Amino acid sequence: MRRSNARPPAIDPDSASSMDAPKPQLRPPPARLSFAPRIYSQGPKNHRTGIRFFLAAAAAAAVLLGLFHVSRISGSSKFGIIIDGGSTGTRIHVFRYSNRRGAMPVLDFGVMASMKVSPGLSAYSGNPEGARRSLVELLEFGKGRVPRNQWGETEIRLMATAGLRLLDVGVAERILDSCRKVLRSSVLQFQDDWATVISGSDEGIYAWVAANYALGSLGGDPEKTTGIVELGGASAQVTFVSSEPLPPEFSHVLKFRETTYNLYSHSFLHLGQNVAYEALHELLSSRVLKSSAESGQEPIYRDPCTPRGHSHSVELLKLSAGDLNSKTEYRPVAHATGNFSECRLASLELLQKEKDKCLHQSCDLGSAFIPKLHGKLLATENFFYTAKFFGLGPTSFLSDLMLAGEQFCGEDWLKLKSIYHSVDEEDLLRYCFSSAYIMALLHDSLGISLDEKRIGFANQVGNIPLDWALGAFIMQKMPRHSPEHSAQDHI
Repeated sequence: MRRSNARPPAIDPDSASSMDAPKPQLRPPPARLSFAPRIYSQGPKNHRTGIRFFLAAAAAAAVLLGLFHVSRISGSSKFGIIIDGGSTGTRIHVFRYSNRRGAMPVLDFGVMASMKVSPGLSAYSGNPEGARRSLVELLEFGKGRVPRNQWGETEIRLMATAGLRLLDVGVAERILDSCRKVLRSSVLQFQDDWATVISGSDEGIYAWVAANYALGSLGGDPEKTTGIVELGGASAQVTFVSSEPLPPEFSHVLKFRETTYNLYSHSFLHLGQNVAYEALHELLSSRVLKSSAESGQEPIYRDPCTPRGHSHSVELLKLSAGDLNSKTEYRPVAHATGNFSECRLASLELLQKEKDKCLHQSCDLGSAFIPKLHGKLLATENFFYTAKFFGLGPTSFLSDLMLAGEQFCGEDWLKLKSIYHSVDEEDLLRYCFSSAYIMALLHDSLGISLDEKRIGFANQVGNIPLDWALGAFIMQKMPRHSPEHSAQDHI
């Protein structure tokens, strides 16, 4: 299916009238945009300079950087381990490195290893001891990548992210305590305060450090650095160099060598792809629950984010006593309609849900301030995975993703299962939502144009992963009192 001109999503009048809340306004596409992607092909064929050249040059630089790193790794190389306690799973990263006096660590990416287990640590909120057991396999993997005679001097740190940030502090601490027990008995070098829940802004900063380290721009001109927009499972992070005056809670200063970076960094808890997906269904179904409870009829709501032909129900929402006097339970049933435009509009409503609490001159995402996006950007994690699923390359336009999402959402579920028979059904089910949600986030909220050339979708540069854990490791191994690096309180 080919389309010659991108256009603003058309809102069906019947469906629009069923949505009681005021409708956020979608940003229209630029009139000059013209392209024709194929949704089921291997990727777009349009060739451009700009971000394409940037990524190609960066990949080449990363290869040279990797060769340089390997050549500098000596027999006295060391190892370090970071465990990323994410919302959907726990991943261990094993790094081999050597230190250069007063400089960034030299890493050997040829022997870097990682492994992931699911579910994430937050899944053990009712059984903290299960969190400890979930680390056993990871620890065996990590120790197997480190020479036995270096186990005792190899540091291991557990850094949990949004999954534990969503839990009550006491629950999260019990999970961490359980993990500390197995880490203390691992024979690896560990201290109790090395198992923590990191802040969302730190997560974004670490990802920014990793990206610019991989691109070779860390320590160089701030204007030539690359910003990061991450879409995780439970949160989203935005981090980039900004020349604007920033409110203190969003301002972070890093110094590498003689260069100072004034960073904007903020984490949007609850706006990660998986949590947003659940929140969207709660938003849609909550509109029919009260009226259905009063009438005694089965609550059915329109679900534009699921391809038509799919049948499912969602968990019952827990209404307060003020909402329902009856003790009868009602389970809302979703009627899949598969409409990209409606899904995008509902996603935008979710993203702007707390806009009325904005205390700044403007808030593009909920109640949080975001300055004008500056310079080149990399969209990682679920941005990358969604683009990859649709066969889009790292330099594809947002308009490519919009057309791919429109076609996917409008397709029959049985046909989609036949086409993507090797894709897990639960994952396949969410790509309509993820494509619409990404459009609502990047274009309708952050204002990235549909034909923007300075944004790329990537999860690695050359053989270097764009992983926040790498950035955290680099920051930990930087000389703390060297004139080449100034560590801030939040790092």
